[in-house]
Amino acid sequence: MQKRILLVEDDREISKLIKDHLEQESFSVWHAFDGEEALALFAKEEFDVILLDLMLPKLSGMDFLKKIRETSLLPVLIISAKGSDIDKALGLGFGADDYISKPISMIELTARVHAAIRRATQYTPVVNESAPSTIHFKELSLDFHSFSAQVKGKTVQLTSKEFHILKLFLTNQSRVFTKEQIYHFIWEEDYYGNENVINVQIRRLREKIEENPSNPQYIRTVWGIGYKLGE
Repeated sequence: MQKRILLVEDDREISKLIKDHLEQESFSVWHAFDGEEALALFAKEEFDVILLDLMLPKLSGMDFLKKIRETSLLPVLIISAKGSDIDKALGLGFGADDYISKPISMIELTARVHAAIRRATQYTPVVNESAPSTIHFKELSLDFHSFSAQVKGKTVQLTSKEFHILKLFLTNQSRVFTKEQIYHFIWEEDYYGNENVINVQIRRLREKIEENPSNPQYIRTVWGIGYKLGE
């Protein structure tokens, strides 16, 4: 079955170039040229991944991303000419799964789309009545079937990356992970010192699950090494 992509890009020439290339790679591509059109398509159709420009008319890419993250963990890859570390951190902090700077390498884009879909498929829960669907640690629980977390009985909305990172810690409760290891396990790519990406993801996750993010009890920093689940 063809994987379905929502391409949100206001530059029609770039949009056509990307669409034509991905269709040659056997993807099915819908395109939207502004944020409002993209939101309407998202509500009406089902997709496997979203390619999202940041600088969009009517509704910005960031606002579109924040809106869909209220209800969906669908993989989102930002494609934008805004390539500074600040913009990358901001985009990933709002729940993007990856960031590709323009000008875009079509080979790299295809590889990242495949990787995003593979990660999403890998973490899609398979119903198995004999296997536990929930794992607990202190007052935190993670449900693998519903992709949800609870802290003190209150549901916490997680992005796909936040869910995967939390699952990594909860299923390896005594292990310390370096930033390189976290990047390798979650992004499934080589690590090139992308510390800012990891820092943003951990900070955002702490803000959601910790009572006091500056004194975390669940995801603790092991200075000079990385992070581990709190004891």
